[in-house]
Amino acid sequence: MRKWEQLPESFRNDSVKPYYEILSHKSGSILLKRIFDIVTALILTVIALPLMLLIAVWIKCDSKGGVFFLQKRVTTYGRVFRIVKFRTMVTDAEKLGTQVTVSHDSRVTRAGRFLRKCRLDELPQLFNVLKGDMSFVGTRPEVQKYVDGYTDEMMATLLMPAGITSLASIKFKDEEKLLDGADDPDEVYLHTVLPQKMTYNLEYIKRFHFFYDIKLMFMTVFAVLK
Repeated sequence: MRKWEQLPESFRNDSVKPYYEILSHKSGSILLKRIFDIVTALILTVIALPLMLLIAVWIKCDSKGGVFFLQKRVTTYGRVFRIVKFRTMVTDAEKLGTQVTVSHDSRVTRAGRFLRKCRLDELPQLFNVLKGDMSFVGTRPEVQKYVDGYTDEMMATLLMPAGITSLASIKFKDEEKLLDGADDPDEVYLHTVLPQKMTYNLEYIKRFHFFYDIKLMFMTVFAVLK
């Protein structure tokens, strides 16, 4: 981790300090976390490559547009990176609606609905993990628009890499249904859903330990299968 004095100014506040101190005493778990990410991502990439090729062909046959969806998100210390996912919506979907997805969103393709349900659209994020932009477990990365609305305390979630899954992701696996019917899904997400998710994300930092990450990964698998 960076020294406190080296953190961006927006991080150096009294609300972030307690979380920083917790993580500063867990350097061993943070190192194990990164080693696990690299080794596991390499193994899963090799195993999943044939499946990813099949998914790519399915997406191309199912709808017009590219195979991958790339979007700028925010990770450790506020750094911006490009997240890679399989495309599950029509081309230029962001221009046709909100940045969040609601239940029965007409922008989602037929292939996309299945991929989202099984979370297979997130397989390409293995490459983000290998690059160090993401981890298997951590706060889901948000677009800059939502990060700009973070409270001082919420900034603590950016002390660690963004994650593919988290306790918040498990608890809000049906997030689209919560936004269904909202007049302004973006506003509901920013002011209602996001603060609730952040409660779990901040709790994760307090409880962070390498083996707690392993537990959350198993919980994610069970949640998807369920």
